[in-house]
Amino acid sequence: MANPIRVTAAVSKVLAAFLEDPEADRYGLDLMRASGHPSGTLYPILLRLQNAGWVEAHWEKIDPVAAGRPARRYYRLTPDGQLSARTELAALQAQLNRGLGAATPTTNPRTA
Repeated sequence: MANPIRVTAAVSKVLAAFLEDPEADRYGLDLMRASGHPSGTLYPILLRLQNAGWVEAHWEKIDPVAAGRPARRYYRLTPDGQLSARTELAALQAQLNRGLGAATPTTNPRTA
């Protein structure tokens, strides 16, 4: 059974980065740049998303010597992850919109 995910602001940034191109494989540095998170924040989030079944990962099949760099670990949203990410981000956006609407006064008390 997949672990539930608590979609915090940090998690929402990672999900939004994945949803920019949901079919693309993304690697750590790419996701760090897109989300603005350092590795110490990003990788625990990716692990939680993997454990929940929202993200799958695989190692790039290259010869590091020939490529001149280490192999990358690629991450991609699963079909369930895509649906869950869209649902959670829409719910978060609706919650933020309600919160902003409730905090915005309809009249200026100084001029009333």
